[in-house]
Amino acid sequence: MLLLVPADPLRPHRPDQHFAPEATTAREAGVPVVAVDHDALSRGDTDAALRRLTGEGEAVYRGWMLRAERYTAFAEALAARRVFLRTGSEQYRRAHELPGWYPALASVTPATTWTSGDGREAFDRARAELGDGPAVLRDYCKSMKHHWNEAAFIPDLADAENAWRVARRFRELRADDFVGGFVLRRFERFTSAEVRTWWRDGRCVLVGPHPDTPDRPPATDPDLTTLAPLVAALGLPFVTVDLARRDDDAWRVVELGDGQVSDRPATVTPATLLTPLLPSSLHPPRRSWTCGT
Repeated sequence: MLLLVPADPLRPHRPDQHFAPEATTAREAGVPVVAVDHDALSRGDTDAALRRLTGEGEAVYRGWMLRAERYTAFAEALAARRVFLRTGSEQYRRAHELPGWYPALASVTPATTWTSGDGREAFDRARAELGDGPAVLRDYCKSMKHHWNEAAFIPDLADAENAWRVARRFRELRADDFVGGFVLRRFERFTSAEVRTWWRDGRCVLVGPHPDTPDRPPATDPDLTTLAPLVAALGLPFVTVDLARRDDDAWRVVELGDGQVSDRPATVTPATLLTPLLPSSLHPPRRSWTCGT
């Protein structure tokens, strides 16, 4: 087993500072850690990215987001060196891009439509399909929620020109990072901070705060009774599911993501996260969040 993490851009023989605590925890448990060049991966230069690679066998990646096509190139380059990512390329795309996971979770997440590409005509079709009322805009991988009023929230889909203004601004801000097409999500009013749940092979292994609100752990664990079989049916090895409580007290899925590129809240220790992922030589910490099911 190997743990792959991004290298520090200034000291490429060391892990990026953001992932250094996880790398240290893995090494202390006897798991080899390899630092890979994320910038090289992002531009498709896998030879440069993997120049420090040693070892063979199964690997888990914990790092920054990669476009699905870059992850595919990463996985293929590793396989040629006899290193095999636990999450395959097709599995990564299904978890990382909303159209891959939405159909399976449609009953527990806001109603959603999407386009292929960034054209106005396709956007208007998706808008009409979702109907009137407020919506939240994103692309296949990410929203611009920190630019809520100008590039995320659409007060009324019936206002075609204002909706398109928000879409244009979103597209401008995402620039080269825009992925797939526009995604329109029916707006639902949430009354809680988001909760990040972590799943290994379809089983929830950790419930904790969202990275945006690391000091606000859930007051009570969400009820995963309905969600658990839906996540299991996706057949994905390592994912996160972000949940929030709606104003009618129902827990709703805000996002599903590939766990390899999901951020760990600062208040969740590296061992708490890595224990379910890596060999059993990792010891659970004294205090951790656990799943309610």
